[in-house]
Amino acid sequence: MSDYQYKRVLLKLSGEALMGEGRYGIDPEVTERLAHQIKQLHEDGVEVGIVVGGGNIFRGLAGSAKGMDRAQADYMGMLATVMNALALQDAFERVDAPCRVMSAIQMNEVCEPYIRRRAINHLEKGDIVIFAAGSGNPYFTTDTAAALRACEIGAECLLKATKVDGIYDKDPVTHDDAVRFDRITHHEVLVRGLQVMDTTAAALCQDNHMPIIVLNIEGEDNIKRALKGEPVGTVVVQED
Repeated sequence: MSDYQYKRVLLKLSGEALMGEGRYGIDPEVTERLAHQIKQLHEDGVEVGIVVGGGNIFRGLAGSAKGMDRAQADYMGMLATVMNALALQDAFERVDAPCRVMSAIQMNEVCEPYIRRRAINHLEKGDIVIFAAGSGNPYFTTDTAAALRACEIGAECLLKATKVDGIYDKDPVTHDDAVRFDRITHHEVLVRGLQVMDTTAAALCQDNHMPIIVLNIEGEDNIKRALKGEPVGTVVVQED
């Protein structure tokens, strides 16, 4: 543990990260690779909570844009996150890593209901905990759910694992001159309107002094390296 800067972390995974090279669904090779990476952290003594999105199956905002009732579409998106959480749990169990799934919507036949103190107890006992169904409320993204759960469980850092290697001043996919930040403050993220997380999530992290590390999930051992303080991705910190 002495090599790590954080003892308890919350990892936010996008649903799209589970697709691999596909355009939809879950790639078992991706979940297995993630399970091996996170198992290494677990074996090193890091307590890991995970919030996973559902965009690889259904995205509530996209459904709403096509005429669906927003709340109904968001609830469908929450169910998609439960499917992803169960797929990740299966991957963890196949690599012999203890894992619990806790859902903000009760589904007692497949996972536990989310109870804050129970979640903390699982982490302290050495279980990886996956938080499914977002916050359980429509109109809130899984980014906001990740920020909320990170604060609730007393995480020391929120890791956002994406397909981009950090935060840029503009979209690096469409702008060749985009500049990546190694370090930036919560205030700058909000003032500049940078698309790190939605503004609710970013503001919640700012208000609760929660550092954020944004990194590329596809790199080998990127999560481990970032938690050891190596210059991987972008670190979002409180103003001095």
